[in-house]
Amino acid sequence: MKHGHRIAPRRVSFDWRETPLHWIPDEPTATHVVNVLHLLLPAGERWFVKVFKEALPLVTDEALRKDVKGFMGQESTHSVQHSYVLQHLAEQGLDTTPYTRHVDFLFDVLLGEKPPFGLPVTAREWLRFRLAVIAAIEQFTAVLGDWVLRAEDVDAAEPDPVMLDLLRWHGAEEVEHRSVAFDMYEHCGGEDPGRYARRVLGMAVTAPTLFYLWGRGAAYLIRNDPWLTGRLRYTLRQHNRAVAKGLLPSWRELGSAVPRYLRRSYHPSQEGSMQRAVAYLATSPAARAAAGAVGRAAVS
Repeated sequence: MKHGHRIAPRRVSFDWRETPLHWIPDEPTATHVVNVLHLLLPAGERWFVKVFKEALPLVTDEALRKDVKGFMGQESTHSVQHSYVLQHLAEQGLDTTPYTRHVDFLFDVLLGEKPPFGLPVTAREWLRFRLAVIAAIEQFTAVLGDWVLRAEDVDAAEPDPVMLDLLRWHGAEEVEHRSVAFDMYEHCGGEDPGRYARRVLGMAVTAPTLFYLWGRGAAYLIRNDPWLTGRLRYTLRQHNRAVAKGLLPSWRELGSAVPRYLRRSYHPSQEGSMQRAVAYLATSPAARAAAGAVGRAAVS
């Protein structure tokens, strides 16, 4: 277990009134592929918090307990802020509820407190499996978070600064807490070889499900975009064009996260740069405003 960096939520806020629907100018495919985050994260991160609350009594390491509570606070804030983006999309004529209903069903029912369809799985095993899924998801969020902090080509495309700050603030916090879900699973996941086998299973379920949801989500957003009116479809060719421009992470960057994660010696502290993440959080307009508000409240 790696400890030392204090993880705490930042009560940020964003003003979406001036953010256009296509927040990367003239790049609707890249815009909407990234926008899938807003479809998945509100329900997903609420689910993270629910599962961690369920598992928290099993944590006997005090440093890990503090990290987990900080993680839960950060994920709750992420969920709320991405929900506000969905409201903003709806105000611009892009209703996401037909898609997010499926996401809600995935997390609330298929991955809810009890195994679905009456599966004969004990409560402890079901909790461990869900912790393994969260650890696998957090592998991808750490990779995406580090990518967006390094994505200079996105800056060159002159995106909306508020959306870029949201993505980089979130990405920096994902790098900041990149190890917590993995450490939580390792702590609560029982003995090997079952613990490692369940980690493999968690990734085997998570990786294809995420890629499927992402493709479906991007297709939904582009199909229902009121500015496109059916003139564009989500295709692999369009996606790869955006990758070539540096506006999306490469398939290799995403895919290579899986074999790294499956190494027995792996630990997520190897992902990304904590220094880069902390440096961004020190300059993020939203994070700085949140820190200033906390400081003013402490003085008054």
